[in-house]
Amino acid sequence: MEQPISHHEALVFAMVTMSAVDQTMTDSELRRIGEIVEQVPVFREFDPDRLVTLAETCGEILQEDEGLETILDLIKACTPEHLYETAYALAVEVAAADLRVQQEELRFLSMLRDALGLEKLVVAAIERGARARHRRL
Repeated sequence: MEQPISHHEALVFAMVTMSAVDQTMTDSELRRIGEIVEQVPVFREFDPDRLVTLAETCGEILQEDEGLETILDLIKACTPEHLYETAYALAVEVAAADLRVQQEELRFLSMLRDALGLEKLVVAAIERGARARHRRL
């Protein structure tokens, strides 16, 4: 059976959902998603011009009944297992982009962690790394 979306799309869905889950997609978060798509090697074969369309598609799915669960299922099903940590790390980067993490964002990270079956120590390391990268004087 063919996957409903590509691994690139699944990774974008993880980032867009992180941005949207608190009902506010900030400029910092959107800018960070664009930077990630342009700079992170996993997106080397991805056309960044598709980003807006994918974000809209993700938003439409999130508006449906059980939309968040659908997104989590798509991320898990369409992301290769060796990229599960990457998916989580990208979501964390978006959460950290505006230097404040809302309760809804923490809940989504927990749901994503559980859906992907990530170990707590791995998750803690990813989160600690993001805090270190975004820390200011």
